[in-house]
Amino acid sequence: MSLEESVSVEFKSIALDDIKKSVIAFANSGGGTLYIGITDSGEVAGLADADADMMSINNMLRDGIKPDVTLFVQSKVEQMDSRDIIKMDVQRGTERPYYLVGKGIRPEGVYVRHGAASVPATDTAIRKMIRETDGDSYEKLRSVEQTLTFDSAKTEFAKRKVPFGAPQMATLGLMSTDKIYTNLAMLLSEQCVHTIKVAIFQDTTQQVFKDRQEFEGSLFKQINEVYNYLDINNKTMATFDKLLRIDSRDYPEAALREALLNAVVHREYSASGSILIKVFSEHVEIISPGGLVGGIEIEDIMSGYSACRNSELAEVFYRLQLIEAYGTGIQKIFEAYKTSLAQPKIEVTPNVFKIVLPNLNSAPVANGKETPEESVLQYVREHGSINRKQTEHILGVSQTAAGVVLRRLVEQGKLIREGYSHNVRYFLDASGGQDA
Repeated sequence: MSLEESVSVEFKSIALDDIKKSVIAFANSGGGTLYIGITDSGEVAGLADADADMMSINNMLRDGIKPDVTLFVQSKVEQMDSRDIIKMDVQRGTERPYYLVGKGIRPEGVYVRHGAASVPATDTAIRKMIRETDGDSYEKLRSVEQTLTFDSAKTEFAKRKVPFGAPQMATLGLMSTDKIYTNLAMLLSEQCVHTIKVAIFQDTTQQVFKDRQEFEGSLFKQINEVYNYLDINNKTMATFDKLLRIDSRDYPEAALREALLNAVVHREYSASGSILIKVFSEHVEIISPGGLVGGIEIEDIMSGYSACRNSELAEVFYRLQLIEAYGTGIQKIFEAYKTSLAQPKIEVTPNVFKIVLPNLNSAPVANGKETPEESVLQYVREHGSINRKQTEHILGVSQTAAGVVLRRLVEQGKLIREGYSHNVRYFLDASGGQDA
């Protein structure tokens, strides 16, 4: 029988440990046949105890390769030139990439066929195999890094008295049935490759930095550290109503929290780049990679509908009470600003989702010059009176915000309120309005 090595045929003279590399390469490629007991030159050397060698090889494959490749390997003892050899038929596996235990899903652990040789796979080839096998959901793909630690995750679960062991990791999608970590596990581990960058600028431009930080590690660690950092820089302004002191923070804590969590849960993790948070004197921008999920429009988000890009990550955050329910974060952000003239903004491109939170203590400006109160008073001077609908129109604000401005002017003694229900109108106070 004449044989020679090729892309689908390989010879091994004895049962050595590097047989695993050949089996991995065949399983990751188009399959092939491994003959044990034949030299590289094609000479049949035979095996002294082929049955014992076959048992040893099968144990080696089962213990030394992940995922389990033995379902795709058929071994049998055959005679060739009156000598015993082992013929191993290896099929292309369905859970590629297969890799050496201890080496992980890296080039030094993953092999493919190149001509008649088994060679390390490139990073690109490895990622392609993962996508082809696991699908397009980033969080469900097998993590390239398999040496993961979960100190931050354990702390976060312990805070809420939620168990965090192998059964829970499997249920939540952090680990496959073969105990292989997914990208979701990587995101929650200390080895997470994604970061959040925060920059604080001197004014409304991006010319002068006051401070900047990059936060890394587990997503749990990042969200806690980033929120604390933003909280420290969320200044409090004190105003007085006679003897009563009123403290007002630049940004509603609920809005900052929800905007941060929204960016982390919904970002596109298969895209490169970090979540960016830019703090200016008048607003904060939170920018996450990845536009809207296909089929979703801004109007859908504003109405409370949500199609989650990372559903398993969202489920983990939901279980830990970091988020309450899908689709409510944006509504909570706007709810935090319901009595404010300045409203949050959402800007979306195919590759970016940005939320802009206005600084409540940075005085809003109407028509570029006047405050809202001044604009209302000027209108009343010119027209004699004003109602809430007219206030909404001239200021371009919500019904609630218009009511806040009118109530403030009444409390300051600059306007007087007359009428009831839908017939309420506001007139200049004999003294306060004229002095404004």
